[in-house]
Amino acid sequence: MQARALALLAVLVTAGAAPAAERPAGLWHPGIWRAERYAAHRHGVIAFSVRTPTRAWSWHATTSFPSASVVKAMLLVAYLDLPSVRARRLSADERVLLGSMIRRSDNDAASRVFDVVGTEGLSALAVRAGMRRFTPNAYWGFSGIAAGDQTRFFLRIDRLIVRRHRAYAMLLLRTITPVQRWGIAPVRPSGWRLYFKGGWGDTGWVDHQVALLTRGDERVAVAILTHDNGSHRYGNETLHGMAARLLNGLASAREVP
Repeated sequence: MQARALALLAVLVTAGAAPAAERPAGLWHPGIWRAERYAAHRHGVIAFSVRTPTRAWSWHATTSFPSASVVKAMLLVAYLDLPSVRARRLSADERVLLGSMIRRSDNDAASRVFDVVGTEGLSALAVRAGMRRFTPNAYWGFSGIAAGDQTRFFLRIDRLIVRRHRAYAMLLLRTITPVQRWGIAPVRPSGWRLYFKGGWGDTGWVDHQVALLTRGDERVAVAILTHDNGSHRYGNETLHGMAARLLNGLASAREVP
């Protein structure tokens, strides 16, 4: 009886270990557990989502947050998809307008673009991107966003942009002004290209970042949304800490699922 019990135990142990043994060496997974532990000890409300073409990980990913300037990435894509814009060259004035809105996060430029796109344009883009909880607002910065939706959008943001304007739009998202490259940007994994947009309030009302990282054909989308941080500096620290934990090991990973 004892021999049979030991044999059965050996089978169970082997069966339990099989999934780990079958996992390819170098396969990357985000540091979800470490990020959740870190978030649990920070002030305010925090949500995150990490998404690859085949997998998704999240924490409070359906919680709604005021978008602040994160929605400017949606304004960019919606504007470039307008029937009056998508099939022609952008004017010099349009390039200045869109560049200011994305690279420097200029609010006046965003309001001018929103006057053209409207809530209808943002809603139409949300449907195309597969967003489930986006709620547009007459003041663009109060539009409701969720982390899970934002990674759905950013994971294929380039493919949602009309081909004629794709390279230009992605260049804007890649060249955010240095003074706004906090949070995710300082922990960008070596070998990965970063495209992102942030949103914030001076008092820490919100501090958000949403990003796409690419390496060849591999891609990872990350959204970190925070609310009621107490100060902008504290919110930046939270973004940095969350990003460092979620993206840990990505630089050395040989494969991303």
